[in-house]
Amino acid sequence: MNLKKLFFLISFLVLIIGGFLTYNFYSKIYKPNTTKEGFLYIPTTSNFDDIENLIRPFLKRVKPFTWVANKKNYPNTIKPGKYHITKGLNNNELVNLLRSGKQTTVKLSFNNQDTFEKLAGRIAEQIEPDSITILNTLNNNSFISEVGFTINTALSMYIPNTYEFYWNTSAESFRTKMLNEYNKFWNASRLEKAKKLNLSKTEVITLASIVQKETAAVSERPMVAKLYLNRLNDKWPLQADPTIIFALKKEFGNNLVIKRVLTKDLEINSPYNTYKNNGLPPGPIAMPDISSIDAVLNPALHNYYYMCASITSIGKHEFAKTLSQHNKNATKYQKWLSKQGVNR
Repeated sequence: MNLKKLFFLISFLVLIIGGFLTYNFYSKIYKPNTTKEGFLYIPTTSNFDDIENLIRPFLKRVKPFTWVANKKNYPNTIKPGKYHITKGLNNNELVNLLRSGKQTTVKLSFNNQDTFEKLAGRIAEQIEPDSITILNTLNNNSFISEVGFTINTALSMYIPNTYEFYWNTSAESFRTKMLNEYNKFWNASRLEKAKKLNLSKTEVITLASIVQKETAAVSERPMVAKLYLNRLNDKWPLQADPTIIFALKKEFGNNLVIKRVLTKDLEINSPYNTYKNNGLPPGPIAMPDISSIDAVLNPALHNYYYMCASITSIGKHEFAKTLSQHNKNATKYQKWLSKQGVNR
C-alpha cells in the first residue's frame, strides 16, 4: 500500500472515529432521555446518589444523565423541591431544570380540621415536613402568644382555602404564610362588619365554627348565624348542641361518635357547654369555612330565636320565634330520631 492510500485510510478512520465520538457526545447531551411525564420530589437532604435513584424511573438511560450532571456541576448545586418532568427531555434540558430550582408549586388545601393534630396530618400529605414537625410548630406556645392568640383560639389563624406553596416549604414558613393570609383575610370591610356586631375576629370565627357544625347547607348559614346573634344580643345562652358534642369529645376522646345529644349531656361541666354558660365558648369548636365566617359577618334579617333539625328538609332546620312553636318542632324531631333508631 502506497503512502497516499495509507494516508486516506487513516484519515477515513479518524473521520469515522471522530464522527462516532461526536455523535456519542451529542447523544449524551441532546438525545431525548425522559420516557414519561410526572413529578420528581427531591427531599431537602438529598445527595446526588439519591437523585440518581429518584430520577431513574423517568429515564431511558441513567449514565448519560449522570455524565451531563457532573459536567454541569449539578451534584454540588442540588436544589430540593417538586419538579415537573415532561416526556422527551434531553439530559441538558433536564439538568438545567433541576439546577434552576424552578419548582412546580403545590395547590395546598385544607378545610374543617377541628384540631391541630388533624390539620398537621392534612398539611403533611401535601408538603415535605412530617406531621410531627408541623404539629410541634403549630403548637408553639411562644408563637401563639406573640401573635395574639391563646391555645383555645389558635386554630382561628388558619383560614380554610387553597393556597400555593413550594413542596419543600418548612413548617415555620407554612405557619408564617398562614398568619399573613389571616391578616389579608381580615380586610377593612370584614373588620368594620365585626366591629358593628361588637365581636372580635376570634369571636366571629368562634361563632362561625358553631354555625359550621350546626348546618352543612351554605344557604342556611346566614339564618343560623343571625339566630345565634339574636341570642347573644339579648343575653340568652346559645344552647348550641355542637358545643356539647365538642365538650363531650374533649372529655372522652375525639373518636366518640354522637348523633344525638341527650338531656344528661347538657349537664357536662365544661366552658364549652353553652347551655350552662352564657356567651361564646373559649374558642372555635371547628375550623369554619369562609362561607360560615361571612355568614356571621353578613347575617340574615329575622327575629327567630329557636331552631330544630327539619324532618322534611333533611340537613336544614325549622326556625321559630316562640318556645311553644319550637317545642312542637322539637317533639316531631325527637320522635323521628327514635323511629330511625338513633339513640346516641
